[in-house]
Amino acid sequence: MTISNLPVLQIVVPLLAGPLCVLLRREDVSYGIALVASWASFAMSVLLLMMVIESGPISFALGGWEPPWGIEYRVDSVNAYVLLIVAAIGAVVITYARPSVAYEIDPERRYLFYTAYLLCLSGLLGVTITGDAFNVFVFLEISSLSSYVLISLGRDRKALTAAYRYLIFGTIGATFYLIGVGLLYQATGTLNMADLAERVSMVTDSRTVRVAFAFMVVGIGMKAALFPLHIWLPNAYAYAPSVVTAFLAATATKVSIYLLLRVYFTIFGTSFSIQTLGLGDALLPLAILAMFVGSGVAIFQPDIKRMLAYSSVAQIGYMVLGIGIATTVGLTAGILHLFNHALMKGALFMAMGCVFLRLGSVRLEAMHGIGKTMPWTMGAFVVGGLSLIGVPATAGFVSKWYLILAALERDWWWAAVLILLSSLLAIIYIWRVIEVAYFRPPTDAVAAAKEAPLLMLVPMWVLTIANVYFGLDTRVSVGIAEHAAQSLMGGGS
Repeated sequence: MTISNLPVLQIVVPLLAGPLCVLLRREDVSYGIALVASWASFAMSVLLLMMVIESGPISFALGGWEPPWGIEYRVDSVNAYVLLIVAAIGAVVITYARPSVAYEIDPERRYLFYTAYLLCLSGLLGVTITGDAFNVFVFLEISSLSSYVLISLGRDRKALTAAYRYLIFGTIGATFYLIGVGLLYQATGTLNMADLAERVSMVTDSRTVRVAFAFMVVGIGMKAALFPLHIWLPNAYAYAPSVVTAFLAATATKVSIYLLLRVYFTIFGTSFSIQTLGLGDALLPLAILAMFVGSGVAIFQPDIKRMLAYSSVAQIGYMVLGIGIATTVGLTAGILHLFNHALMKGALFMAMGCVFLRLGSVRLEAMHGIGKTMPWTMGAFVVGGLSLIGVPATAGFVSKWYLILAALERDWWWAAVLILLSSLLAIIYIWRVIEVAYFRPPTDAVAAAKEAPLLMLVPMWVLTIANVYFGLDTRVSVGIAEHAAQSLMGGGS
């Protein structure tokens, strides 16, 4: 093995480890395989990011077939950043997973959980690293099919319905994307993204290219839960096992947002997407609606996982707003929030997994006084909640600050005001949980509850501390996001 093989090993390691869990069928062995494969993927993502920073983009031609004839894995500052996010969350969540999986998933299905988890991780990493538009579809299907299985493993029978709804929306989204890719291939004769960028710029007046753009945007929008294509998301997050929710909330929609960036700015190019088609004007109202509708609905949810799911709809709105502003600072804000949101939602859903382990519920009425009996768990929730609101010295503040700077750079003071107002809505639903946890007398069930096991607390607090660290030291997170934004704004056409 040489270091030049890292791009393909990033995918191959979890992709081969998944079927190995099925062959061995033992829960403890499957957990060990998943743990090693996930941390190996994280280590490789760190090495790839360092290599890209030091020496520029990395290209790997699968099977020795040079692009555009063969499939290319291409790593640049944009997807190296996303690879790191996905692999880091995958490693941290699988470390946390074992007690939660033992409580929420039937013994005979646990090895299947670890198999599906690894396949989903492999699919998400594949979508991120591949430089081939059709290969994106292949990895989307790998990650999606395994996601449906993971969601369906939830205890509640409604998990099956949630998985089925996600399957319907996911299939429609993937079909739309594939139709768009087919139309692009008809118009250009290539599937390599870099080659597509050169050829599309010469045929932008073609009706076929414009229809392809529309199909791809709508298809990926469904996968990313862009408002109003988010209907599948609340139930999927609410009824999936806690580990699954923490993993998908921190990774799946982020990879889809990354794919939107690739389509908008790399394949079709800035001038075509933003200036010719006016994409920013279309995205801005949808982003603002997502920010307010998502947070507004979250306020009235009695189930915390469902509340955080609607909050994710709002947070995706912030990312889309950054894209819609269509400047380097706006893109920096969107990409930065993609990173920060993974940290905060990962920590919040992991905290709810700890609560569910001890109480068997994450409904507000079941959590009276939980802050006294599970102080470390609820402490992590409070820090993650503050980051979600955007309190200074947290990661969430940094990305919202850059969003406001981007809005003011365009003289859109009204957008800056709306960002602040929507953040105030987050205070309401986070405070509802804090009030119940700390200012209500404990119920009998809560009084008997113990703190979560160390194996869950340590990974959860890793993400919690990261929310504070990246709120204080922004050199890495902002620096790479700025570099990625500059790359996207200068790329494409």
